[in-house]
Amino acid sequence: MTSQDIPSRIVRYGELKPCKTAFIDAHTPGSDQKENFTIIGGGVSESPDQHVHITDKIGFNIGAAGQPPKCRNSLHSHTTAEVFFVAKGRWRFFWGLHGDAGEFVAEEGDIFNIPTGIFRGFENIGTDYGMIMAVLGGDDAGGGVTWAPHVIEDARDHGLMLGDNGVLYDSKKGQELPHNVRPMPLLTEEELKAFPEVPAEAVIGTYVARYWDLMALGAKKPAKVIGADALIKDKPGFEVDFLTRGSAVNDAVTAEKPVVLMPMRGHWRIRINDVEVTLTNGDTALVLPGETYVAEPSMTGEASLYRITATDDQAGATWVA
Repeated sequence: MTSQDIPSRIVRYGELKPCKTAFIDAHTPGSDQKENFTIIGGGVSESPDQHVHITDKIGFNIGAAGQPPKCRNSLHSHTTAEVFFVAKGRWRFFWGLHGDAGEFVAEEGDIFNIPTGIFRGFENIGTDYGMIMAVLGGDDAGGGVTWAPHVIEDARDHGLMLGDNGVLYDSKKGQELPHNVRPMPLLTEEELKAFPEVPAEAVIGTYVARYWDLMALGAKKPAKVIGADALIKDKPGFEVDFLTRGSAVNDAVTAEKPVVLMPMRGHWRIRINDVEVTLTNGDTALVLPGETYVAEPSMTGEASLYRITATDDQAGATWVA
């Protein structure tokens, strides 16, 4: 890689290209206004309309979900990590087959490592368009999404069919399932027993980290957010830490594994080799192994940044120590 390649690995919030037909519930009232973004990697979209900004395979995916108020993402499950932090707005996360096993409200900067193997959904409960940034385990993000049966049934009533090849077909556009493709089968009652109804107290105290706690923990050194010895204990194929003004990367370091830098608050001067840019909330930069980088606030005021680093751990089910 040369320095000429680096600008192509910087994606700004205002340049993100949404996919409005990414998933099975794209026509379902209450979910039909959501937008899905794939920033790095292949993503989990079921639609060929999905735009991928950075196609490098780095062991995990970076994406985002944008939704207007009262818009929700339907109940689904993943086999690898699904980590969200709130970039803009206020969001309600809920889980369980019918979304009533537990819930909590996340404010800007809060991060949630959703346990694998449970149905989960989320809703923008703010007053304006909101955005949550996502880190998904594995180059293939776990191979796709498993939907709660009622989500597929509701979608069928609004013209969308999901094939057993993982591809969406829109009857409103005159599309039909190809002759060699069958509808995605609904999970049976026996299969649904493998998806636990986890109480709120087992999730919030273990898999959630709040922004202002991280600001305190990261005041003098990077706060370990997700990792084997971090605040949220997991080994999803990447580690997440949290930088503030007092724990910024002021001296150039050489990346040994792929590193993704995602500012949360303030403006950050990011230098990768000899290329320098200023990034802010919603922007993303990818640093490849062997490259040097600096990440430090470029202005006074509140400053925070999430840093995601690939590890040798295999993506898979939530790790339990």
